[in-house]
Amino acid sequence: MSRAYVLAVVVFCAHCVAQLTPDRYTATLQPEIENFINHQSVAGLAIGIVKGDRLVYSSGFGLESLDRKGDPVTAESLFHVASITKTFVATGVMQLVEQGKVDLDATVVTYLPYFRMADSRYKQITVRHLLTHTSGIPDVIDYEWGKPQYDPGALERYVRSLSSLDLLFPPGTQFEYSNNGYEVLGDLIAKVSGETFEDYVQRHILTPLRMTKSTLLLEEADPKLMTNGHILNAAGEPSVSKVFPYNRTHSPSSNLESNVLDMVRWSIANLNGGELDGKRILQQSTLEMMFRPAFKSSDRVTGIAWAPGEYHGHSTVSHSGGDTGFASNLVLIPDLKIAVIVMTNCDYISIRPLTNAALDVALGLEPGPIDVKRSIGYQLYSAIQEFGIETAISQYYALRKNHPDRYDFGEQELHDLGHYLIKRSKPKEAIRIFQLNEEIYPSSPNAYTGLGDGYLAIGDTASAVANFQKAINLDATNSHARDELKRLAPDIH
Repeated sequence: MSRAYVLAVVVFCAHCVAQLTPDRYTATLQPEIENFINHQSVAGLAIGIVKGDRLVYSSGFGLESLDRKGDPVTAESLFHVASITKTFVATGVMQLVEQGKVDLDATVVTYLPYFRMADSRYKQITVRHLLTHTSGIPDVIDYEWGKPQYDPGALERYVRSLSSLDLLFPPGTQFEYSNNGYEVLGDLIAKVSGETFEDYVQRHILTPLRMTKSTLLLEEADPKLMTNGHILNAAGEPSVSKVFPYNRTHSPSSNLESNVLDMVRWSIANLNGGELDGKRILQQSTLEMMFRPAFKSSDRVTGIAWAPGEYHGHSTVSHSGGDTGFASNLVLIPDLKIAVIVMTNCDYISIRPLTNAALDVALGLEPGPIDVKRSIGYQLYSAIQEFGIETAISQYYALRKNHPDRYDFGEQELHDLGHYLIKRSKPKEAIRIFQLNEEIYPSSPNAYTGLGDGYLAIGDTASAVANFQKAINLDATNSHARDELKRLAPDIH
């Protein structure tokens, strides 16, 4: 996609700005967004900003799909918001808590007697553990977007399928983001309420808030407003994804389709303590509890679904989302009643800097340039899923040659990707990524510790030991390599 074409689309869509838009958003923020979209070849993007109890800025940029040149993104365009769906799940659970139908500290098996895992400690998992990602349930390995299920029984079947999994740690002791945990919560909502999960959210959240275009059921989304997801093809250019990220087995973690206008209503309801236009979905005290830290560790603070944080001295709560072809971000500053929602139909950019720029303008500050490097690790993972590991490796070389300034090619990117692949039960692909890291950064101890971990994942202890030894030869203080050598080959150590 040429720069001239992207710029033409951006200029055309500048006319999508809502009537409430103050001049300073148009004059200060919009040029930065346009520059960002042009530089990063963003397929399509929509943004909304709330201040007080009203929408003060909204705009659409780019196209709903690159293969539909006549359909520009507007504030009504529907995006897959991915994990922001979890804030609706948590709201549904807390509604049932307020009604006395669910106890946060009751075990999951209290409500789902058929819930089982291979690790007997699953009996200790509570509703609160699931809501705060401290259950120890591992994350989803394969969403099977290419083999979606559509029937009402899909969610329960999936929850029952977790019976073969072990826990990562004792419930309540650590944080580990788990989409599987939220699938269980969605099934819990269904069984306690007597409705399907999707019907419950529609009847008790979306309809009362008049989020009229939003839905968890893809077949009910308005096809004239739907955006397609975009990825980078093997040549590193934006293209329409062959799969759409929808599967009813994963409705609670991922499936909400929504637009800026509806997400603005969601934001205002949460900023107003659970009420909008005379309709109350939660008590203010409940929302305040959801926003507060519920679990803290050395590197993580989490609330109930929402992530507490801080921006320019103001307390925030937020949630982001990302699935094949889509990314989204929602940030609230409750004390100032400010919210920013950003949704894109591409998965190859980071939209947090854009969100921050919008927050800056809402706070009366001058926004910095919205220009960050893409994550090569994220791009390669998408390529692995779509095309396979060897095509992903070829794409790495092509992008490094043709776009050296557009991506972060640091060795940490490959190191982190390799370990993510191990976590996703793709050890052979992880080894190839670690080998690439060794080739590009032969003096990096991380490259060899990664290779050691990769070989351990496939049971090749001899190769693992050899690579941990190489890591120590480069850095004698490498604690991970030293600990692994001590465990695997104490005579060498």
